[in-house]
Amino acid sequence: MTFDWLSKYWPLLVDGAIQTVALLVISVVLGFILAIGLAFAMVSGGPVTRMLARGYSTAFRGTPLLIQLWLLYYGIGSLLPMVPGLRQSFLWPVLREGFFFAALSFTLNYAAYEAEVLRGALLSVPKGELEAGRALGMSRFMLVRRIWLPRAIRTALPTIAGEVVLQLKATPLAFTVTVMDLYAVAYKVRQDTLLVYEPLLVVTLFYVLLTALITRAFGVVEAQVPIRR
Repeated sequence: MTFDWLSKYWPLLVDGAIQTVALLVISVVLGFILAIGLAFAMVSGGPVTRMLARGYSTAFRGTPLLIQLWLLYYGIGSLLPMVPGLRQSFLWPVLREGFFFAALSFTLNYAAYEAEVLRGALLSVPKGELEAGRALGMSRFMLVRRIWLPRAIRTALPTIAGEVVLQLKATPLAFTVTVMDLYAVAYKVRQDTLLVYEPLLVVTLFYVLLTALITRAFGVVEAQVPIRR
């Protein structure tokens, strides 16, 4: 095995790592915010709201992420240039890139899975705590902010950590829509040098280290906010 190529390709590897981390952070943060709304819609929304939230979750969890990504990139993405004035707008430099569609599809997919996790966590919060909050005169918003959502998140933390790691492992799919993430850089190295195992080993090491950091970070958070039963 040889790793002489690292001296030439390390700037690309760094850029690819940044792209990978950016995709992960954007999809997890925005997806989690969307998941909160979906979870509350499924738990305490009206009949129509519940049906729409459950339909969204079922559709995105029931289809492969790769298909969702391609439908957005090759479907909606091919229609965007036909929108009058869009090419001349300030949005076009963002909307024309594969990174936008990768981040969008990853976010929507992550939100569907996380909504189910949060739904179960919300239902697991003891009703006595919610009733106590109401008895103290808390508004619905304050009850959610102070009791219901924090308790649910504490309960779901181990599962959320696992979902974040799974999301990390899904990021190489962005390579299929021209995003130069870390896997795409490894693919380029293989094409240029005909080396197969070495670039894959470097990429593997990165994912393992990042997974360890994510696991460690969630472990620290769980230790700071222990779950009370």
